[in-house]
Amino acid sequence: MNALLITGTDTDAGKTVLTTALAAYWQTCCLPQRLGIMKPLQTGTGDRELYDRLFRLDQTPEELNPVHFEAAIAPPLSAEKVGKRIKLEKIWQAFEALRQKRDFVLVEALGGLGSPMTRETTVADLAWDWQIPTVLVVPVRLGAIGQAVANVALARQSKLPLKGIVLNCVCPCSEQEATDWAEVDLIESLTGVSVLGMIPHLDDPTDLAKLSQVAADLDLERLLPLV
Repeated sequence: MNALLITGTDTDAGKTVLTTALAAYWQTCCLPQRLGIMKPLQTGTGDRELYDRLFRLDQTPEELNPVHFEAAIAPPLSAEKVGKRIKLEKIWQAFEALRQKRDFVLVEALGGLGSPMTRETTVADLAWDWQIPTVLVVPVRLGAIGQAVANVALARQSKLPLKGIVLNCVCPCSEQEATDWAEVDLIESLTGVSVLGMIPHLDDPTDLAKLSQVAADLDLERLLPLV
C-alpha cells in the first residue's frame, strides 16, 4: 500500500514531529512525486492547521481532515456533545480517494494506538481494518521501554503490519539519558521490532530544513519505500 500510518504510545508522543519530518524530506528530495497528508479524525485545533500552513499539499480541507469536532476530548465524546456519531466509512472513502491521487500518503492517527475512534473501535482497530503499514512513535523518557513493549503487544494482538519504532526526544536530554530511558537493543530484544531511528529534541518543530535533516537520519527505506 502506498501509505504509512503514524501512531504512538499516547498523545504528545511525537506523531506530528515524525509526520512533518517525513513530509519535509519528501518535499525536499522526492519531487515530482506527489505526497498527501491525512489526519483522519481530529478534535480541537492543531495538526490539520499546522500541515496546511507548512506544506504545499494542494488538498481540500476534507482530504486533509475528513472528520473534525470542536471539543478537544476523546472523539466519540466530542461527537456526542454535538449530537453526532463518527462515521468511519466517510474516513475510509476520503483516504481511498486521496491515495488514488497521490504517490504516497502519510496518515497521522490521533492519540495513541489504544485511543478510541468510536465507542467500539480504537486506532489499532482502524490500522487492522485498513491493513495499512504502521510505525509506532515512542517518546524518550522514563518508562519508554515499558510503553514500547505494551504497545507492540497491542499491535500484535490486533495483527497490525507494524514496520518499526521511532523514538522521539520529547524533552531535551543527554545521549546518556536517552540510552538509559530508551536503550535501543533492549527495546528490540523485548519487542522483536526494529527501532528505525531517534528524533532529537527540536527547539523549533516547524523548521522544515532541520526536519528534513532529521528524517534523513531515520531508516527511510522502511518509512518511505518510494524514496
